Amino acid sequence: MTEIPSPQDPSSPSAPARVEGLVDLLTVETLDTDLYRGMPLPGGRGRVYGGQVVAQALQAAQMTVEGRPCHSLHCYFMRPGEEGKPIIFRVARDHDGRTFATRRVIASQSGEPILNMLLSFQVPEDGFEHQDTMPVVTPPEELVSDADLWRANADKIPAALREYLLRPRPLEFRHVYARNPLAPFATEPRHASWFRTVAPIGDDQTLHRAVLAYASDMTLLSTCGLPHAISYFDKQFQIASLDHAIWFHESFRADDWLLYVTDSPSASGGRGFNRGQIFSRDGKLVASVAQEGLIRKRSL
Repeated sequence: MTEIPSPQDPSSPSAPARVEGLVDLLTVETLDTDLYRGMPLPGGRGRVYGGQVVAQALQAAQMTVEGRPCHSLHCYFMRPGEEGKPIIFRVARDHDGRTFATRRVIASQSGEPILNMLLSFQVPEDGFEHQDTMPVVTPPEELVSDADLWRANADKIPAALREYLLRPRPLEFRHVYARNPLAPFATEPRHASWFRTVAPIGDDQTLHRAVLAYASDMTLLSTCGLPHAISYFDKQFQIASLDHAIWFHESFRADDWLLYVTDSPSASGGRGFNRGQIFSRDGKLVASVAQEGLIRKRSL
């Protein structure tokens, strides 16, 4: 069995250091008016994680708006980003009205666009209220974290995936329903997970929205693969996000437990459609998510 660094091992980054690294990753650098640069994930390999591009694009747009929180964003992934290279974000200020503001963001890498995003911002106001009820699920304190599950089964992880799956992360996920990405089994296209950052991130709501955007690309696309026992790690399947949308309903804290409930109403034509609802610990529906992804079986 491979020896895994314990949380007390000096070689393992502390929880605050991991979260500080995430905050640094999601903090875009101003290059010029409405032009920003997002830095790559240190040590990242292969394709850029889609949630990173979404969160950095959101952060770039939020840099151009004051006093109006983002209430929705819609984006398309055009090309896979490449790890190790910065991403450039150009923001267009399409509209600044009395209540709403609209922005467009083009994310580019090596001169080619990899994502475009449309966002809307609104001055806070009171209005009619209703929401879905949060489902009754096992609380996070009674569940085992993803990290602990991987550590307990380190000897079963293929060598090529071991470093990736066992590296300490800034977000902690605890799955309500059993799942094994290495040996998937067919289930209904529904899932639920608790998640939060592993250390506090302060009170800036723009950062909390960016962290939620970053996390919202996790566990979502895999939902449409559940009835078909599809594994991300199986090379016979081609799986990729095509678009992504988020609606922010309420303020929240991403460093406190959030429940991510997902389902997939449809898969057809090589695409799978997925929906998500994110609830705060006290039952508020704080965000809704939707995504369509490519799910295709390759001919090997």
